[in-house]
Amino acid sequence: MKEGPDLRFSTYLSQRPGLIEYAARMLGSREAAEDILQEAYLRFVPKASGSPLRHKSYLFRIVHNLAVDMLRRKKLERRSRMEDTPPWAAPPPMPTPEETVLFCESVRRAMDIIADLPKSQRVALEMHRFGGYPPEQIAAHLGVSVPTVYRLVQTAVATLTLRLRQDPADHRPS
Repeated sequence: MKEGPDLRFSTYLSQRPGLIEYAARMLGSREAAEDILQEAYLRFVPKASGSPLRHKSYLFRIVHNLAVDMLRRKKLERRSRMEDTPPWAAPPPMPTPEETVLFCESVRRAMDIIADLPKSQRVALEMHRFGGYPPEQIAAHLGVSVPTVYRLVQTAVATLTLRLRQDPADHRPS
């Protein structure tokens, strides 16, 4: 008696529940197991030959190999995605509400400290750091030399840094 696709199809149907469970355990997903079984069916029915017992082991081997291939492919895709995105390109973590409040408080304190600076230091700092003006233009605006502009900005930055490091309760605007 010659074996045909009907015998292989009936073998496939009888083994299908076990094959799904087997593939789902390997892949961790019933949907992925269903996909594997469709591919296994396409490989099994036209090619199988031999006794029904050998059909069963051959069918399980096809499902096993396809599942291993899928797992390897997923692992490779994950690795390539991780390699494609350099760490510096990953989005920064969202700040917590507490961090946001602390940042806003620091900015408010910095603005208060800048407002308390002597006028020449404040203007030189604001023009240089916030306005992007070159030292020559700042010197012309303030009527001082370029080295004096550098000294004014440096002194203002040092004062700002030191006062920001102090305890907020120590700083009382005048």
